[in-house]
Amino acid sequence: FTGQDIDNIVYMGMGEPFLNQEAVFKSIRILNEPKMRGLGIRHFTISTAGVVPGILALAEMKIPVRLSVSLHAPNDQLRSKLMPINKQYPLSTLMEALRKYQSATKDRITIEYLMMNGVNDSTEHAYELATLLSGLSVYVNLIPYNGVPGGNFKRSTDGRIKAFADILSKLNIECEIRRERGSDINAACGQLRRVMNQ
Repeated sequence: FTGQDIDNIVYMGMGEPFLNQEAVFKSIRILNEPKMRGLGIRHFTISTAGVVPGILALAEMKIPVRLSVSLHAPNDQLRSKLMPINKQYPLSTLMEALRKYQSATKDRITIEYLMMNGVNDSTEHAYELATLLSGLSVYVNLIPYNGVPGGNFKRSTDGRIKAFADILSKLNIECEIRRERGSDINAACGQLRRVMNQ
């Protein structure tokens, strides 16, 4: 359709992939099949809010589909406020599932962490996050919050984001501050739906 070849597929943004697990896994098998699309298995990523049964099912498949987890908080109290799914699958359960996935696949896990000013971006939060992720091979994406008019949260300042990243790096947690795209037209991550619903 675009005239460009598709070489990576990420399951995200259309609902939680692991709540439609059977269809997601079937589509991966079809797209990976040499007689079909023939896309290499390491060109697939599943992005989850932390649905533990789906992570464990992916681990049991023992195929190196990449995994991305939206974390956004380093402790249960804060994460439950930001992400209600944490009440069903608290961090201890989630971390155990991630260890099982990594043991089965040997693959590094991407951790998505939204940076919200005064909410989850303190130096204490950075140390908590490093402790939580200790022992896992991870890559942390620090994502500046994309605000919309009337929203309850504000973006972390550049200084707070850099200080957070510096602490993680010092503690041997690989991380990167995500480059922002689309916020000038309210089309960045997290903005589009909010604007459409107003």
